[in-house]
Amino acid sequence: MKSSKYWVAAIAVGTFLTQGVGFALSADKDWKDLIAAAQKEGKVVVFGPAHQEVRRVLPVAFEKRFGVKMEYIGGRGSAAAAKLAKERAAGLYTADAALAGIQTLARRFYAGGMLDPVKPLLLPEITDGSKWKKGEPWFIDPEKKYALRLFSYVAELITINTKFVKPEDYKTAKDLLLNPKFKGKIVAHDPRRSGTGSNKAAQLYLTYGEAFLKQFYVDQKPRISRRERQITDWLLRGTYPIIMGGDFAEIEKMRKEGLPVKSVFELSDLPASLSGGNGNLVVFNKRPHPAATKLLVNWIASKEGLEVYARASGRAVTRNDIDEASFLPAQRIPKPGTKYFDTYDWEFSVKTKRKVRGIARKLLKK
Repeated sequence: MKSSKYWVAAIAVGTFLTQGVGFALSADKDWKDLIAAAQKEGKVVVFGPAHQEVRRVLPVAFEKRFGVKMEYIGGRGSAAAAKLAKERAAGLYTADAALAGIQTLARRFYAGGMLDPVKPLLLPEITDGSKWKKGEPWFIDPEKKYALRLFSYVAELITINTKFVKPEDYKTAKDLLLNPKFKGKIVAHDPRRSGTGSNKAAQLYLTYGEAFLKQFYVDQKPRISRRERQITDWLLRGTYPIIMGGDFAEIEKMRKEGLPVKSVFELSDLPASLSGGNGNLVVFNKRPHPAATKLLVNWIASKEGLEVYARASGRAVTRNDIDEASFLPAQRIPKPGTKYFDTYDWEFSVKTKRKVRGIARKLLKK
């Protein structure tokens, strides 16, 4: 590995509490006043991932708890950012908060001056350092106040169809991805775009350099796609027996049902990495529902709210009082004392991934 500055150590997971944070909290005056103010506003508008289960579960849980509607707008972060920028140019401010991937929040929301700090909105019960794996809420932006990281999970490097890919085929990422027998038989997320594709490409770049990117993305002729459900279907059918990306929750469900799919989390040349997915919470300035936004922020950063979000999306969390093992495979949960490559490091995301996207556009001539 060329650089060690992006590596982090996982910290021990705390004990599981059978009852949620809250809303014993709802008996506290701060919470009562906040809930009443949010109910007067009536709703909160949230941009989030297009994940089907998240879209189904999160708004229902929030409204059931507080009697405040969550208007959830699911989709790609780049599309949300473009929509908001266009609205703001016209003097319209319709959104309150977002659950975003790091590249959209860093390159568009943060760099575009769209955000207010989250940190001042947090109530004392939420900022209690004993509830967080890092000893405090984890803010990943340079000022440590705008972007609250809620997820940190071990990301799969590749996923394979075991009918077609055998153990001897994947001792190293280099040997597997450049294996002539898999030429044209691999799916990769688009390395020219923000998200999974440039995450993977940038990690490969730091490990092997630019020449490897050409060998893989050009010479091996992988199928480039961003459609996770289609990628997952191709994997199951064996159309493309190796994928980089896909719907992990669906793949894990298939594996438990005995289907020939397997996610690989580390190889001898590519140790395991961390990701945050769409687990970064930000709030927009000039938001139309400030009280409901504050309520949302504190709920989703609480044990109860974060567990709802984590279970729906299949992610490990940055709090230490959620029983992740009850809904995640062990490989998905960071192990105490283990060093991981953090693909959500701010500098790596802002600088290295941008550089790699530029290299990929030249290689793929688009």
